[in-house]
Amino acid sequence: MEADLTRNQLELPGGARNALEHAVMARDATVKDMVRRAIQHRQVMLAFQPVVQAQAQDRIAFHEGLIRVLDETGRIIPAREFITTVEETEQGRLLDCIALEKGLAELARVPELRLSINMSARSIGYRKWMRTLTRGITQDPTIAERLILEITESSAITVPELVVSFMNELQKKGITFAIDDFGAGYTALRYFKEFRFDILKIDGTFSRGIARDADNQVLVAAFASVAEQFDMFTVAESVETPEDAATLAALGLDCLQGYLFAAPTVRPPWRESAERKQA
Repeated sequence: MEADLTRNQLELPGGARNALEHAVMARDATVKDMVRRAIQHRQVMLAFQPVVQAQAQDRIAFHEGLIRVLDETGRIIPAREFITTVEETEQGRLLDCIALEKGLAELARVPELRLSINMSARSIGYRKWMRTLTRGITQDPTIAERLILEITESSAITVPELVVSFMNELQKKGITFAIDDFGAGYTALRYFKEFRFDILKIDGTFSRGIARDADNQVLVAAFASVAEQFDMFTVAESVETPEDAATLAALGLDCLQGYLFAAPTVRPPWRESAERKQA
């Protein structure tokens, strides 16, 4: 009874709560409308960010293709501003399809490129997404071995059995899988053993400021140890300072990703090189 009383005391008054709910609903509606228009007008693109080797930070291991949309003013909107709102909707599935389509096209154009593309576990049963993937890896036999599919920890745990079956089938074709934002969700260890991801990407909340955070150093070292046990490659996300990069490398991380090395860009180096050759 005391616990109930405490919760009631912490609740907002009815009017304030209703106003907050209305504001959230209005914001979500605006975001969904922006995404709907972007999809309708094909104003969706990928921004590319390199993932570098921790022990040789001038060497790129692969790039990540990050979904972006244009708003009505032409401003490029990063995924963090809309993906949570649309992830469980039809728009989320269509964004996954477009991201995969554009990623596969980039891999076909650039034979030396290795690229990771984000997807929701909810897209596994989406026929258009599967048709796009099948068509892409069939047209060019080298694409599957250069494609990395990233599934967030929180998404994977919603349908674990489906994810396990899906990964087992596509890993046979050469596709690599990464568990994204690890540490930010609630993966059950029994599922973690069954998933058999190839790459573990540690959430940026553990990387930022790690040089001065002893607790996060212990946690990241534990993540690295788990990854080693399961023969997984490790990537630290959101690396922003040389001190954090050095600490992560010393902790045994394989790769690093973040603004320290490059911001995501819609004009990656290989496109600029091609444009110079055409000029």
